Amino acid sequence: MAGMNHSISTPDTSPDSQAGKGYFRRHIFFCLNQRDNGETCCAQFDANAAFERCKSQVKAAGLAGRSLVRVNKAGCLDRCAAGPVAVVYPEAVWYSYVDASDIDEIVESHLQRGQVVQRLLTPAHLGR
Repeated sequence: MAGMNHSISTPDTSPDSQAGKGYFRRHIFFCLNQRDNGETCCAQFDANAAFERCKSQVKAAGLAGRSLVRVNKAGCLDRCAAGPVAVVYPEAVWYSYVDASDIDEIVESHLQRGQVVQRLLTPAHLGR
Protein backbone atom coordinates (compact mmCIF):
# COMPACT_ATOMS: atom_id res chain seq x y z
CA MET A 1 0.00 0.00 0.00
CA ALA A 2 1.48 3.37 -1.01
CA GLY A 3 2.75 5.53 1.82
CA MET A 4 2.81 2.65 4.30
CA ASN A 5 6.01 1.92 6.17
CA HIS A 6 6.98 -1.67 6.91
CA SER A 7 9.12 -2.56 9.90
CA ILE A 8 12.38 -4.40 9.54
CA SER A 9 13.53 -6.30 12.57
CA THR A 10 16.43 -4.51 14.20
CA PRO A 11 19.06 -6.79 15.72
CA ASP A 12 20.03 -6.59 19.39
CA THR A 13 23.03 -4.24 19.54
CA SER A 14 24.11 -4.97 23.09
CA PRO A 15 27.82 -5.85 23.40
CA ASP A 16 27.01 -9.48 24.32
CA SER A 17 24.98 -9.92 21.14
CA GLN A 18 27.70 -8.62 18.81
CA ALA A 19 30.01 -11.67 18.86
CA GLY A 20 30.38 -12.76 15.24
CA LYS A 21 28.19 -9.93 13.93
CA GLY A 22 29.02 -6.92 11.79
CA TYR A 23 30.64 -3.83 13.17
CA PHE A 24 27.69 -1.64 12.11
CA ARG A 25 23.96 -2.38 12.32
CA ARG A 26 23.35 -0.66 8.99
CA HIS A 27 25.28 0.95 6.16
CA ILE A 28 23.79 3.44 3.74
CA PHE A 29 25.71 3.94 0.51
CA PHE A 30 25.16 7.00 -1.70
CA CYS A 31 26.09 6.84 -5.36
CA LEU A 32 28.22 9.93 -6.01
CA ASN A 33 29.37 8.89 -9.46
CA GLN A 34 30.22 11.63 -11.97
CA ARG A 35 30.27 10.74 -15.67
CA ASP A 36 32.39 12.93 -17.91
CA ASN A 37 30.76 11.74 -21.13
CA GLY A 38 27.45 13.52 -20.46
CA GLU A 39 25.50 10.38 -19.51
CA THR A 40 23.03 10.74 -16.66
CA CYS A 41 24.60 10.15 -13.27
CA CYS A 42 23.76 10.69 -9.61
CA ALA A 43 26.27 13.52 -9.21
CA GLN A 44 24.16 15.62 -11.61
CA PHE A 45 21.39 15.58 -8.98
CA ASP A 46 23.55 16.92 -6.14
CA ALA A 47 24.04 13.48 -4.58
CA ASN A 48 26.97 14.78 -2.55
CA ALA A 49 24.69 17.23 -0.73
CA ALA A 50 22.32 14.35 0.09
CA PHE A 51 25.26 12.30 1.40
CA GLU A 52 26.38 15.21 3.61
CA ARG A 53 22.80 15.78 4.81
CA CYS A 54 22.42 12.11 5.73
CA LYS A 55 25.76 12.04 7.53
CA SER A 56 24.79 15.14 9.52
CA GLN A 57 21.32 13.82 10.37
CA VAL A 58 22.66 10.42 11.45
CA LYS A 59 25.16 12.12 13.74
CA ALA A 60 22.54 14.52 15.15
CA ALA A 61 20.21 11.58 15.88
CA GLY A 62 22.96 9.79 17.80
CA LEU A 63 23.03 6.96 15.26
CA ALA A 64 26.68 7.27 14.19
CA GLY A 65 29.28 4.85 15.48
CA ARG A 66 29.98 1.24 16.35
CA SER A 67 26.93 -1.03 16.36
CA LEU A 68 24.87 1.72 14.77
CA VAL A 69 24.88 3.34 11.31
CA ARG A 70 27.66 4.15 8.84
CA VAL A 71 27.06 6.61 5.98
CA ASN A 72 29.29 5.82 3.00
CA LYS A 73 30.19 7.28 -0.37
CA ALA A 74 30.06 4.93 -3.34
CA GLY A 75 30.98 5.03 -6.98
CA CYS A 76 28.49 3.91 -9.59
CA LEU A 77 25.87 1.59 -8.15
CA ASP A 78 24.55 0.83 -11.66
CA ARG A 79 21.04 2.18 -11.04
CA CYS A 80 21.55 5.41 -13.02
CA ALA A 81 18.05 5.43 -14.53
CA ALA A 82 16.61 5.77 -11.02
CA GLY A 83 19.14 8.31 -9.76
CA PRO A 84 20.01 9.70 -7.48
CA VAL A 85 20.08 6.51 -5.43
CA ALA A 86 21.17 5.20 -2.05
CA VAL A 87 21.07 1.65 -0.72
CA VAL A 88 20.74 0.48 2.89
CA TYR A 89 22.40 -2.75 4.00
CA PRO A 90 22.07 -5.37 5.34
CA GLU A 91 18.46 -5.14 4.11
CA ALA A 92 19.46 -4.23 0.51
CA VAL A 93 16.73 -1.57 0.34
CA TRP A 94 17.20 0.83 -2.59
CA TYR A 95 15.94 4.40 -2.44
CA SER A 96 15.53 7.10 -5.07
CA TYR A 97 15.35 10.52 -3.45
CA VAL A 98 14.71 14.08 -4.55
CA ASP A 99 15.50 16.47 -1.73
CA ALA A 100 16.63 16.95 1.87
CA SER A 101 13.22 16.03 3.27
CA ASP A 102 13.51 12.62 1.57
CA ILE A 103 16.88 12.09 3.24
CA ASP A 104 15.44 13.14 6.59
CA GLU A 105 12.63 10.62 6.18
CA ILE A 106 15.06 7.80 5.34
CA VAL A 107 17.11 8.62 8.45
CA GLU A 108 14.11 8.96 10.77
CA SER A 109 12.10 6.02 9.44
CA HIS A 110 14.57 3.43 8.19
CA LEU A 111 17.89 4.12 9.88
CA GLN A 112 16.40 5.07 13.24
CA ARG A 113 13.19 3.01 13.51
CA GLY A 114 13.77 0.22 10.98
CA GLN A 115 10.76 1.16 8.83
CA VAL A 116 11.20 1.11 5.06
CA VAL A 117 10.03 4.31 3.35
CA GLN A 118 7.80 2.76 0.69
CA ARG A 119 7.23 5.95 -1.33
CA LEU A 120 10.98 6.32 -1.96
CA LEU A 121 11.73 2.74 -3.01
CA THR A 122 13.58 2.46 -6.29
CA PRO A 123 11.50 0.49 -8.79
CA ALA A 124 13.09 -2.96 -9.23
CA HIS A 125 13.16 -2.72 -13.04
CA LEU A 126 15.27 0.47 -13.12
CA GLY A 127 18.93 -0.17 -13.72
CA ARG A 128 21.50 1.60 -15.79
